[in-house]
Amino acid sequence: MEQGNETKILEFLLLGFSEEPESQPFLFGLFLSTYLVTVFGNLLIILATITDSHLHTPMYFFLSNLSFIDICVSSTTVPKLLRNIHTQSKVITYGGCTTQMYFFLLLAALDDFLLAVMAYDRFVAICHPLHYLVTMTPQFCGLLILGSWIISVLHSFIEISLALRLSFCAPLDIPHFFCEYNQIVQLACSDTFFNDIVIYFATGLLAGGPLTGIIFSYSKIISSICIIPSALGKYKAFSTCASHLTVVLLFYSTCLGVYFGTFAMHDAHASAPASVMYAVFTPMLNPFIYSLRNKDIKGALKRFFSGKP
Repeated sequence: MEQGNETKILEFLLLGFSEEPESQPFLFGLFLSTYLVTVFGNLLIILATITDSHLHTPMYFFLSNLSFIDICVSSTTVPKLLRNIHTQSKVITYGGCTTQMYFFLLLAALDDFLLAVMAYDRFVAICHPLHYLVTMTPQFCGLLILGSWIISVLHSFIEISLALRLSFCAPLDIPHFFCEYNQIVQLACSDTFFNDIVIYFATGLLAGGPLTGIIFSYSKIISSICIIPSALGKYKAFSTCASHLTVVLLFYSTCLGVYFGTFAMHDAHASAPASVMYAVFTPMLNPFIYSLRNKDIKGALKRFFSGKP
């Protein structure tokens, strides 16, 4: 494989983080513990919402879906990272890289849409409480989730189909700990103009659309809370969406911080440590955010472990 020559791709190299041997056990332990906490914490949220009849509401239905997506996001990137650290190998096959890109694009879009759906749920609950049960029916909630899946699958399929048409040149070093789509496109030798156009269009549509919906929903929510006469009423209304708002701020601040920070520094290597926040640590933090301040979740978990109905 000669450098600079177009070649048939068999594998990429994930450069990841530090190459110092003494840091590898620490990195392995850090990411392993993070992954286990992510899976265990989100599984508890799913079990609580399924087994407790008090949580059979639209809000917790969406929360259980978010927890499932968080488990999948971590499972898409972290196990391969752990394997590479353990075996001291940086190799990922072309097929493995393509699969990782496909599922990460799919799950990231799903995460984005689901946060917007959850914001809409809080909007209806606070701004139109008398119509909540009529509007947020199980059928409608199912359609919202199904629509999010369909759009996310189509988006991921289009992006990967375009990536499969690219030609690459050696060296094939990815300055990241997983196959991040933008990084792969930048490695291509062939023309990526159409790929870049689709990336910008998809980012504007799939990120800007849900974010606009979230901002609109919370602007209406804040307006409705402000006209509540009692301080206790305002606190109760805001507490129902405080956890979701925290997750939204965490998700978008880390995502925007990664891409705008990397663009400003013109350093592709800078995105790897920053991406850990939204790809690894955010899915781990979500169960804590929703459980620590949520009496319903804590009560459901107590009943689940105690065996009481």
